[in-house]
Parts: sequence; structure tokens; C-alpha cells
Amino acid sequence: METIFNFFEANQEIIYMVILMIFLGIEVIGRVPSVLHTPLMSGANAIHGVVIIGALIVMGEADPTNYVALILGFLAVLLGTLNVVGGFVVTDRMLEMFKKKRS
Repeated sequence: METIFNFFEANQEIIYMVILMIFLGIEVIGRVPSVLHTPLMSGANAIHGVVIIGALIVMGEADPTNYVALILGFLAVLLGTLNVVGGFVVTDRMLEMFKKKRS
């Protein structure tokens, strides 16, 4: 229990910053009109390629016996890839709606 308190004490500023970022993100996303939500989210999902690259770097630099880092890196690569693919699928479906139908 003492190690948990020491962790929070050592990282108090970072924890506060993460909490503030969560509230800020909720406020920003909550104020986006519904019409703009899909195009913005599909573009934001495509940016998650940076997450994939970062996770690959973490996995490559991690000690082979550090299973926590390897598992978290693998999950980050997997979820980041799903997010990128989902962003492109949403964008493709959105662009299909604007194409003229051939008779």
C-alpha cells in the first residue's frame, strides 16, 4: 500500500495533468456539432498511426523479460491498427454518400 502512495506522490503533477486533459477532451468533443463529428473523428482516428509507431518503438526497446511492456505495446499496436482501419472505413463510407448514382 505504501508503494502506491509513493507512486502517486512522485507522479502527482502528471496525474493532475491527465485528469485535466480528460475533462478538456470531454468538453471539446461535447461541443462539436453532430454534422462535423463523423469527419473529425475519422481524421483523428487516422492520426493514431503515431500510436502504432510509438508502440513499436517501445516494444523494440523493451527488455525481453519485461512482459508488462511487451503486452502493453502489443495491445497499443493492435488497438491503434483497429482505430486507423476504422477511421479509413468511416471516411470511405462517408465519401460513398456523396458520389452520384449511375442510372
